[in-house]
Amino acid sequence: MSENRTLRSGARIAGVGAAAAVALGLLSTGAANADTFVPLPDGQKGGPDVTLTRTGEHALISPSLAANGAGRVVWVSGNAIADVAVTPEGTVGPNNGASGAPGTNNSSTHGASQLSTGYIVGCQVSIASDAISAGVSGSVNLSGGSLGGSIGVNLGPGEVKFVQIDYKDILKPGHYSVEYQDAEIEIQGCAGYAQARAYTVVEIIGDHYSKTTLYGQPFSIG
Repeated sequence: MSENRTLRSGARIAGVGAAAAVALGLLSTGAANADTFVPLPDGQKGGPDVTLTRTGEHALISPSLAANGAGRVVWVSGNAIADVAVTPEGTVGPNNGASGAPGTNNSSTHGASQLSTGYIVGCQVSIASDAISAGVSGSVNLSGGSLGGSIGVNLGPGEVKFVQIDYKDILKPGHYSVEYQDAEIEIQGCAGYAQARAYTVVEIIGDHYSKTTLYGQPFSIG
């Protein structure tokens, strides 16, 4: 009798294990109406008097509530870090936003050095580094999203837009970081495949102006 109880207990444990495996499979393969978790690698890049690092980045992708086949939602998380050795103090002026020029990456010094981070989102176009440097980012859009709300992005085929998540002014040398958790980006208008990748930019003002950009790994948004 004790042997039967042991067998039944083992069957229950095996059943729980199978259920967990099925749930994990749905999460990883992006089955219908299931969220897809995308872990992303850390990265680092050095520039003139600055080192950029990105850690803990991941994305959670969901179908859009609009259910029109042309929308999807992604929640992104990560930590962008800048270690700055040299910078003028500067004076923070009005935030005039991005210039809209290809390759500007949504950054603007507005009188002070700055750390800026966000995501490049593309519809039916590769967003590899060579494509970005070639200027396919001509349709630049500073959404000005805050961590407390959703950032809406309308994309047509072949379009690429830069979506700023957050920024921090750099007024003296030191260690600076921008951490974001489940920042929501909603993409609409893209009936084909969509991709995204993180960017982090540090601009150092002054006589020895420099701009250092760290890109993340591209990932599919469905």
